[in-house]
Amino acid sequence: MTIHTILGGKVRVYKRENSQYWYCAARFKGRNIKTSTKEDSLARAKDYAEDWYLGMRGKQVNGELKPKEKTFGQAAAKFIEEYEILTEGTRSPKWVQGHKDRLRLHLLPFFGDIGLSRINAGTLMDYRVHRKKTSPTGKPPAHNTVHNEIVTLRQVLKTGLRHGWMPYLPDLSMPYGTKTKVTTRAWFSHAEYKQLYETTRRRAQELKEGTRDRWHAEQLHDYVLLMANTGLRPDEVKLLQFRDVEIVKDEWSGDLILEIRVRGKRGEGWCKSMPNAVHPFERLRDRQRKLTWREGEDWHETRPEDLLFPSDHKKAFNSVLAECDLKLDREGKRRTAYSLRHSYICFRLMEGADIYQIAKNCRTSVEMIEKFYASHIRTAIRTEGVNRLAPRRRVERP
Repeated sequence: MTIHTILGGKVRVYKRENSQYWYCAARFKGRNIKTSTKEDSLARAKDYAEDWYLGMRGKQVNGELKPKEKTFGQAAAKFIEEYEILTEGTRSPKWVQGHKDRLRLHLLPFFGDIGLSRINAGTLMDYRVHRKKTSPTGKPPAHNTVHNEIVTLRQVLKTGLRHGWMPYLPDLSMPYGTKTKVTTRAWFSHAEYKQLYETTRRRAQELKEGTRDRWHAEQLHDYVLLMANTGLRPDEVKLLQFRDVEIVKDEWSGDLILEIRVRGKRGEGWCKSMPNAVHPFERLRDRQRKLTWREGEDWHETRPEDLLFPSDHKKAFNSVLAECDLKLDREGKRRTAYSLRHSYICFRLMEGADIYQIAKNCRTSVEMIEKFYASHIRTAIRTEGVNRLAPRRRVERP
């Protein structure tokens, strides 16, 4: 490599062995900036290098020459390294993988090489427009999908802010249409719920007793009844063991109910069921089971550490919904096993139960129930509080 210096050694003019053009380089604010002169003559290359250096000095004086900074891609790599280690045990691996997938598929291709200081509210709006226009399916992504991507973006920018790689956190709020439509969650009415559990009962009775299919069909029937009479979440039911459930006498009504110790997304809590949940639980407790369904294997009694529902009933439950034509509600939303929890809450509200006690029993907040459950229930509006008239006073005129 041939190297020449000009302007007292401030600028280097050099030529690589495999190139016909001369290059020039100089240091500005600790950065070694170089460019091609596009000249094959040394004299013309020195003249170009001198003009280029003076122009760069002017930019440095005017503050137009930005120092070298960390890019979004470097902050994203640091975020994944920290997040996966510091949240181990408090965030599920699936949620951590979701951050990685959103970065890999959408955020890094758009923001990867951009400096952190150049990301502002306008850049974020460009990203939102880009996601709406370039969807691979031709259909714009759902609001919640883009929202989760913005959450991941905010986490990366906060990582850069903590390490001093950017001066401030830009405004990431949505300027237009910030209020989204509040919709109710899919649930079963009384008639639909009756149709559902009668179908699961009939399907279980039609199968040959002692077979694997009959056992799973009976489990599904009890699963539907237990979910709709306890209000448990599907993940809470999945972790439920026989030692977590106790049949007790209700002090208020005198009926037998289930007292359940719940473990799930809200930690540990307690749930008291409706009386109709006792018989399904007794059938589950008295139903013999096998470790596996291999030929010649004996049945065994249930043990306290056994799960109430050791297998997943998702496919069988969807099959029953399809048979009953209940997969979609009137708004077109899909019903799942979670809809049984929503039905429990709606049934309690329709019977006039106290909303605060429902929230405690379901391990949620009153605000969530009022927002997603009580808005579409007619019995939540009481006429004695609405149609009240003030007593009219008779005015005596002189």
